Amino acid sequence: MNADGLVVRPLPPQRANDIARAFLPRWYIRYDYYYARTKLGTDPLYPGVCDVLRGTRAPLLDIGCGLGLLAHALRTDGQAMPYRGYDNDASKVERARRAAARCGLDGVEFGTADLGAQLPSHRGSVALLDVMQFVPQDAQMRAIDAFIGMLEPGAKLVIRTGLADGSHRAQVTRAVDVFAKVVGWMNAAPIHYPDADMLRARFDAAGLRSEFVSLRGNTPFNNFRIVASRD
Repeated sequence: MNADGLVVRPLPPQRANDIARAFLPRWYIRYDYYYARTKLGTDPLYPGVCDVLRGTRAPLLDIGCGLGLLAHALRTDGQAMPYRGYDNDASKVERARRAAARCGLDGVEFGTADLGAQLPSHRGSVALLDVMQFVPQDAQMRAIDAFIGMLEPGAKLVIRTGLADGSHRAQVTRAVDVFAKVVGWMNAAPIHYPDADMLRARFDAAGLRSEFVSLRGNTPFNNFRIVASRD
């Protein structure tokens, strides 16, 4: 249980492994498989997002989708809303497409887009997971305003991000994001971590209800799940 009283656990090992097996196209290429299995089995991100979206039917736009793990987690959870995932890494997008096809995921599409540039048109829910820190502050604000405009009644904006609060966890989060760029997993280095008060003010001005809870689980990171919705 974290400081906010929210209990979110990673996927059970067998379920994490079942999803990760979609990323085993050939026996000698296992990097994506091991990454997916580790990510799903240690990070409470995907169960935490599934909990928020459960019961909604609005189409979902997943910006910064990476390998498309959220689509797999949602379908495994029995959630069938139309899903579109976009990432600025064309290689990951192509691997996401192949893995989704290999599993026969229905209602799932992937494309290439950049959070700091023009966003796809959309009406429904939006997921923005672990990507805000990779774009400048002004681009973050433009994107948040665009996502707010996409929300329909009953739809949700779900963000997972580290916050700029000066904590030791915030420093660890930045260090790991820098390391991910150095080793080549991410194609960008962190630029700006958002401020919680700034995000709350943005949501309040738009008439949205918002909730901020820690979603770090057993990790050392300063991750928060932020949910904004329109009544």
